[in-house]
Amino acid sequence: MYFTSQGIFTRQAHKGIPEGCVEEEQGRKGFYGAVSHLIRRKASTRWKLIDGPLKPRMFDLVKADKSGRRQRLLYNQDITLYSQWVSPDDAKNLTAFRNADGDSLYFCHIGTGTLLTEYGLLKYRPGDYLMIQKCIAHLFLPEVDSQFLIIENLSGDYREPDRGMVGKNAVYDTAQLEKPDLTGQQEFLQKNKARCTVVEVKHTDEITRFEYEDCVFDVLGWKGDLFPFKLNMDQLMPLVSHRAHLPPSAHTTFVAPNFVVCSFVPRPVESDEDALKVPFYHQNIDYDEVLFYHNGDFFSRANLHSGMMSFHPAGFPHGPHPQAFEKIKGMTFTNEYAVMIDTRRPLLRDASTEKLELTEYWKSWQKP
Repeated sequence: MYFTSQGIFTRQAHKGIPEGCVEEEQGRKGFYGAVSHLIRRKASTRWKLIDGPLKPRMFDLVKADKSGRRQRLLYNQDITLYSQWVSPDDAKNLTAFRNADGDSLYFCHIGTGTLLTEYGLLKYRPGDYLMIQKCIAHLFLPEVDSQFLIIENLSGDYREPDRGMVGKNAVYDTAQLEKPDLTGQQEFLQKNKARCTVVEVKHTDEITRFEYEDCVFDVLGWKGDLFPFKLNMDQLMPLVSHRAHLPPSAHTTFVAPNFVVCSFVPRPVESDEDALKVPFYHQNIDYDEVLFYHNGDFFSRANLHSGMMSFHPAGFPHGPHPQAFEKIKGMTFTNEYAVMIDTRRPLLRDASTEKLELTEYWKSWQKP
């Protein structure tokens, strides 16, 4: 295809939008592919009724299962999203977990503690991404009740994003990735007289229990480029343009076959007078979009609190709530932390999400 235009259009995306109009971006391949910008008289989110299953949804994960089990939320053949609460009492049985179905990317929403792995320990805190590759035994020992959003990769391994012309140190320098502390783990186990002799393995979504006579965390040393690691949101250096808004794809943190994980962290608000200063109306034509609200001030959405998760399937336009345009006035910096997952294949909802859903969410674009 080639570039062309008709009627009223902007010379630069997200800048100089005609008075009284809105801009809507329609993009393929998560905005990595072909894209167009439509100037509309009114936002496409002005629906008065949605009759059918395709609609924006919001889930309150504060109400998620606190039994210590993984609660499945959304899934397809490439990815499964879970919520999991872990308490100090849950960890007393010292049972490790090994996922033979895929890599587990744990995002710590609440809590602090220690994660034991076959490669050493990692201390965790809110905002940590904890990458545990397929078939690596691990065990959470929380100091306080802890909640994780788990992004299970069933389609391959996680990769770094393509940093293109900005260079390999953009977004995050790989020197920021914290590797496990094997010596620290050996000292931890000895000091606490801890012996983990049971491993539960998930394979084809079934659990098999392995029991040993001795502690399974008995590694004396290792080398290689396959190992667990952690990365905190505070260590991310967001790509920004001080003049015009960048698409969500600029904030990609991890890439997997058929989905990406992005991180939104505080950044400067665009400074040009004619720049759109809120996230633009858009249709992410090829991808379902999930956004987990971790912390901060979520200015583009009304009536949100930390721990909520939105789900916008491909097939309809969405964008900022009407209140966002007033709220952004006078702001020079955003203050929000959120995790976004965009999936190439449609996501299915687990039946358990019915108890977590705010069923009137689709009405939240209507002006109060």
